[in-house]
Amino acid sequence: MRKVLSFIIQLRHPDNAKNWRNIQLLLSQTLRSIAAQDHAGWQAVIVANHGAALPALPAGVCVKRVDFPPNPLPHPLDSRFRDASRQATAVDKTRRGLAGMSHALELSGGAPGHFMIVDADDFVHRGLTSFVAAHPDANGWYFKEGYIWTEGGTLLYRYDNFFLQCGTSNIVRHDLIRLPADIAAVDDDYVRQGVWNHFDLLDEMAAAGTPLAPLPFCGAVYRVGHSESWSHSRGIWRRYFITKAMLRDPVELARRVRRLRLKNREMETVYFGLPV
Repeated sequence: MRKVLSFIIQLRHPDNAKNWRNIQLLLSQTLRSIAAQDHAGWQAVIVANHGAALPALPAGVCVKRVDFPPNPLPHPLDSRFRDASRQATAVDKTRRGLAGMSHALELSGGAPGHFMIVDADDFVHRGLTSFVAAHPDANGWYFKEGYIWTEGGTLLYRYDNFFLQCGTSNIVRHDLIRLPADIAAVDDDYVRQGVWNHFDLLDEMAAAGTPLAPLPFCGAVYRVGHSESWSHSRGIWRRYFITKAMLRDPVELARRVRRLRLKNREMETVYFGLPV
């Protein structure tokens, strides 16, 4: 079957991980979510360094091995280097993303449909591939809404402007992405000029005359509050509820409470890969 959606998963260098076994566990759960797609026209490419151990891979998932070096600034302890660390992380992830997209292009004979970058600890809606298959000529979509879930929690928080919080939040038609002919020869300056940044992608696509449309449903779950998070994100309670601002604004606090959703069987089937 023709591939209409290619999921690209960039794994960090093993030297940048606190615990590689945790990375493998998180990845296996993300892969279970992807493999539960309700349409067969998908493929997934994991970009991983040579020698990095991986969990068992579901059918439809392949690996692109690379020799990219570790990110030199993954976890800045000094706030003065925070911006530099974010830029270094963006360059590292983009380089790996480009390698994954190029590999997906080869696997599909030059027509991988749409690309979606998926962080290796997040979850996706099982209906993404069928939705893309129904709109093959669309430029793509940004995830206006999605869920945020604290690792191990029983509640999810439906978040507006999800694409500004989570990198697993955009789908773009493959021919709108400018892929270099030789990924290995690309230097950092080239990557910086074309960083796939979920903060800026919406504006960049619109400026290019190929705007993205809002996805008409919650497309993903952003997993937070675990030790291997790229962004060191806190759990939903500390970030969105138990704050001074919420104590001063009970109306907003009540609005946020209404956006909570129980992690029940339906949610686990739609997002977490539980069998139907």
